Amino acid sequence: MLQTLESTESVRTTDAHHSAARRTVGSIETTLTRTVPREFVHRAAVAEVFLTGIRQLSDEQFTVTAQWPRGHSFYGSVHGRYDPLLIAETIRQVGALLSHTVFDVALTHKFLLWDLNYTALPEGLVMDSAPADLELSVTCTEIRRRGNRLAGLRYEATIRHAERIIATGGASFTTTSPEAYRRLRAARLESSTGPVLPGASELPQLVARTSPFDVVLSPTEQTGRWQLRVNATHPVLFDHYVDHVPGMVLLEAARQAAHAIGSQDRPVLPVTLDSTFHRYAEFDTPCWVDAEIIDTDATSPDACTVRITGRQDGETVFTTTVGLTALNPTPMV
Repeated sequence: MLQTLESTESVRTTDAHHSAARRTVGSIETTLTRTVPREFVHRAAVAEVFLTGIRQLSDEQFTVTAQWPRGHSFYGSVHGRYDPLLIAETIRQVGALLSHTVFDVALTHKFLLWDLNYTALPEGLVMDSAPADLELSVTCTEIRRRGNRLAGLRYEATIRHAERIIATGGASFTTTSPEAYRRLRAARLESSTGPVLPGASELPQLVARTSPFDVVLSPTEQTGRWQLRVNATHPVLFDHYVDHVPGMVLLEAARQAAHAIGSQDRPVLPVTLDSTFHRYAEFDTPCWVDAEIIDTDATSPDACTVRITGRQDGETVFTTTVGLTALNPTPMV
């Protein structure tokens, strides 16, 4: 884009010319949109970075900007709307960005996500002819420190597109040093046999997917129960090396399980999600995912709430509730 500053005419180069060019370049750069550094949101691929900037308003309040692509290899269009799981990933990235840019958390530190939630307005997720440029109003509601170091953070976000609120949500996490993390995980990792091979895929159409490669559930003989299907080569769900199953994989498992038992062969959107993570999901032992419908609204037969529980080695790994709303497909503009 900066090539437009280059003249096609032969001109005499002077100090004044260089000075004016530098000013022009500087003014253009302030208007350009770019992603934040990938390291600040714990991503290896630049294509998986959705945040574009941050501005501090006070010690607890911030404005974060983001952009959602109209086409994504995994978080694709859902009946002409942005995939609501983009909200979850955007909120997750906000926490990492705040930690590294505002609270000076070292890039080598480890993050433990404890909970994440969102509520979306279906009409606000409808795609139009351009990527969605977003503004997030972020408030840190709990800042925990250990000495001068950030130990944990809870934050809430209101997401706007074209000055219109389209979603709200929040999350909490704690941070730990590499040394403390190694002590915490050493015994488990030493005994681990590594990731098990992924089992057979559930039918993609049953879990709102088009390819078995993107399915994170394997069927069992019990209705409403699956085994978590971990494919550590997936370029989005496993964007970089980790020693446990990432939280976003568990959220995707919850979404897929909710769709399997709650969609009733209708196009549905996961408009609400509220998840709590209780412990690490390990690679080398089966994680069982159970789903049940816990609420239907008699006044709105097109909505239901599904509770999903993940268990491993007899312990609860995560619990999630997903609110599904049936909708009519909306064509792309």
